[in-house]
Amino acid sequence: MVRSLWTGASGMIGQQANIDVISNNLANVNTHGYKKQRADFEDLLYQTIRTAGTPATEDTVTPVGIQMGHGVKLADTQRVFLQGSLQATDVSTDLAIEGEGFFRVQMYDGSLAYTRNGNFKIDSDGRMVTSNGYWLIPDIIMPELFLVDSISVTKSGRVSVKVPRDGDIVEVDVGQLELYRFPNPVGLSAIGENLFKVSQASGDAIPGIPGYEGMGLLHHKFLEMSNVQIVQEMVNLIVAQRAYEFNSRTIQTSDSMLGTATTLKR
Repeated sequence: MVRSLWTGASGMIGQQANIDVISNNLANVNTHGYKKQRADFEDLLYQTIRTAGTPATEDTVTPVGIQMGHGVKLADTQRVFLQGSLQATDVSTDLAIEGEGFFRVQMYDGSLAYTRNGNFKIDSDGRMVTSNGYWLIPDIIMPELFLVDSISVTKSGRVSVKVPRDGDIVEVDVGQLELYRFPNPVGLSAIGENLFKVSQASGDAIPGIPGYEGMGLLHHKFLEMSNVQIVQEMVNLIVAQRAYEFNSRTIQTSDSMLGTATTLKR
């Protein structure tokens, strides 16, 4: 009887974690480059009361054993790196990745991070940076007096701008963008701000040119939207809510049965 109380409690705790994951997905439905998470569960330790194959008679064995489970626990929160839809923005510093790959940025402490969010800006030094001021790596630095609306980025990541020179407008090559992929991208560690860091599970970053060796293509003046599907998340939310209620009902039932047992002797 006591076992069922704790089993139901573990189910409620697990579904609360599930709802936490779903709510985070819904909160980031408009976050550029966000990749949804999925809560995975596994059953807990089993108490073996009788092992399958135990001799029943001299000539027979029991075909099925007796094992009592102890509930459920959260196994992992897996990141789902499905492609998000691309949205046209007409902003000359916006970039979207179609396919595999991440942009690399350098943080204030010199460490490297990776992102799918191509919402870049130009800082006072002419360098392409994220909304938080992190440098895009490799460095893309605009020349002086460049025409902002003239920034051009090919699908393979070649960046060029137009600048006034000797009374004419000439096109100047600025640099080459690179993308980075990982043997196990779901092993990346999310640190917020649309950024991921390398972990032992993800493996080392593999650099490449967009469109080559399995890397995705770049789309200029586009942004990748979140891959959260609202309808699917709402269905998951309903399922999690009902599962939470079912587990609470097992606790109530167990409590009612214990109450019955306590009133046997008056």
